Amino acid sequence: MTKRIVVVQGHPDRSERHLCHALADAYTEGAHGGGHEVRHLAVAELDFPLLRSAKAWQGTDVIADIEEAQKQIAWADHLVILYPLWLGTMPAILKAFMEQLFRPGFAFSREESSGAMGRKLLTGKSARVIVTMGMPAFFYRWFFRAHSLKSLERNILRFVGIRPVRTTLFGLVEGVSVARREQWLNRVRALGNRGL
Repeated sequence: MTKRIVVVQGHPDRSERHLCHALADAYTEGAHGGGHEVRHLAVAELDFPLLRSAKAWQGTDVIADIEEAQKQIAWADHLVILYPLWLGTMPAILKAFMEQLFRPGFAFSREESSGAMGRKLLTGKSARVIVTMGMPAFFYRWFFRAHSLKSLERNILRFVGIRPVRTTLFGLVEGVSVARREQWLNRVRALGNRGL
């Protein structure tokens, strides 16, 4: 079954290419090979302010880049979110983007009839989160219990109805061998081919 996929590139540095960019390219290549439709959102290239109050977050004033991103997310069956782990979590620009993106009225509804948690408006979509990091991936997953990744999964993606959410972690990325990097790219290419 072919899918409509949006790849959200969350690396904040747009001055040069990083492993996250190569992984996004590999996923896209695989997805095209599998017959899927793919679109991209490069968070670092979007123009949006930080939200500084609940009133601003709940407001209906959505800037053009965020409105376009919401259209892409609404179109998608599957999201792929890539980012490097910075200080134990996603980079600030990616979190700011998600705060802008997953607003009431687009991502969930607070109608009285929908209960205390609201009604999820992005059901029927799945996600793959790909995280790169300097530490060993198993150390992040087992010692730190992947706390920030779990927060993204439960408190943001599942909260708005996106599920299942699958994860792929790549650790010890600095100074990785060419052969190991190619293994990672092939792994992500295969995920893209299957639309996972």
